[in-house]
Amino acid sequence: MKKQFLLTSLMMLLVVILAACNSNESSSTTETNSSNNSESTGETESKEKQIVTFWHSMSGAGQETLNSIVEDYNNSQDEIQVNAEFQGTYDESLTKFNAVAGSDSAPTMIQTFEIGTRSMINSGQIVPIQEFVDADGYDMSGLEENITNYYSLDGKFYSMPFNSSTPVMYYNKDAFKEAGLDPEAPPETYEEVEAASKAIVESNPDMKGFALQAYGWLWEQLLANQGALLLNNDNGRTGTPTEIGWTEEEGKSIFEWVKRMVDAGTFANYGTNSDNMMAGFLAGDVAMFLQSSASSRDVIDNAPFEVGIAFLPHPENKERQGVVIGGASLWMIDGKPEAEQTAAWEFMKYLQTPEVQAKWHIGTGYFAINPAAYDEQIVKDAYAEKPQLQVTVDQLQATKPSYATQGALMDMLPEGRKVMETALEKVYNGGEVDEAYNTAVEQFNAAIEKANAARGE
Repeated sequence: MKKQFLLTSLMMLLVVILAACNSNESSSTTETNSSNNSESTGETESKEKQIVTFWHSMSGAGQETLNSIVEDYNNSQDEIQVNAEFQGTYDESLTKFNAVAGSDSAPTMIQTFEIGTRSMINSGQIVPIQEFVDADGYDMSGLEENITNYYSLDGKFYSMPFNSSTPVMYYNKDAFKEAGLDPEAPPETYEEVEAASKAIVESNPDMKGFALQAYGWLWEQLLANQGALLLNNDNGRTGTPTEIGWTEEEGKSIFEWVKRMVDAGTFANYGTNSDNMMAGFLAGDVAMFLQSSASSRDVIDNAPFEVGIAFLPHPENKERQGVVIGGASLWMIDGKPEAEQTAAWEFMKYLQTPEVQAKWHIGTGYFAINPAAYDEQIVKDAYAEKPQLQVTVDQLQATKPSYATQGALMDMLPEGRKVMETALEKVYNGGEVDEAYNTAVEQFNAAIEKANAARGE
């Protein structure tokens, strides 16, 4: 009896042990399977999230704001992951792109400066966004006309406008008051800038009146403000340019304007260095200078005096025509999977929404591509605090649409800008206007001729 009881007890214990082992194995297997399923699900989710590689050239406040916008977008949905990658300056980014175009290393989309428009079109490596506009029924007419005009060629959009700016005149209101000038009535013409510069130097010999960076873009803007073309054939918009489009009076007027101030001792020469020019303004070494509206927040926030912002000046015998859009646009790269391009297009549309454009405008000083952004409360609040910001928008919207203010298109424009910069520096350093100007015209036309020859035209 005892033996039988002992045997029964041992059998029951064995059953319990086996059951426990099976339970542990089952639990372990369940945990393992659960872990594997979790990993598998994670991989599936990762694969389902479409990656968009976005090359850009924003630095400083622009990069901070852009990164914030990209983060907001990535967090707003679960289908697309945009990876914003800084590639250096526009020139550096374009060089990198040309090296990888057509390969798997190429980005999905790239930010390229406005004078790279023709180069991007001619590259054969892009898909015009007009294809996405048409397929999606997207309405581009709601965007700022004086911005979309630049990027529209024969009624077709090749890229999506993004960061757009124009030059404005910054001035020191405190210096104006000290010189007996009305700080609320800044100079509008070349001649008024000269007169104000003389008054400022007379009141403060340690301060110059005006500075103009030797920058081809600024020279082009001063040309367009007179209604002058940079290139013939309507700035290259109705035919391939064959020579310059401006007259001697229009082109030389800018050189002569600067020369008069150089001779009067009221001009501050910073050459091609924009950082030194801005530093000189903030230090009180010069009272007025021209620069991009995208610098407005930095200038206003860092100046130890009250900053004024005014429209670009023009010769008194010419009526103001307005300004040409500067900055950059976003290009869709060819050869990428359809799903990847579609995802990039969704992100491009997101960037144009009023809320995003308001954040971009206030955070950087660039214009809002979508004018509805100006009705957003954060913009109204910013204008109430810094009304100078609205002047930049007023100048853009007062621009008269024409081939001159629409801007030029040709792949030699970067070289042309350097030609004009060299000519301006010669005048800044005491050179004769006629010699500097005539040499610049010859070199500019030679660059056009060389570009056409390279294309077999």
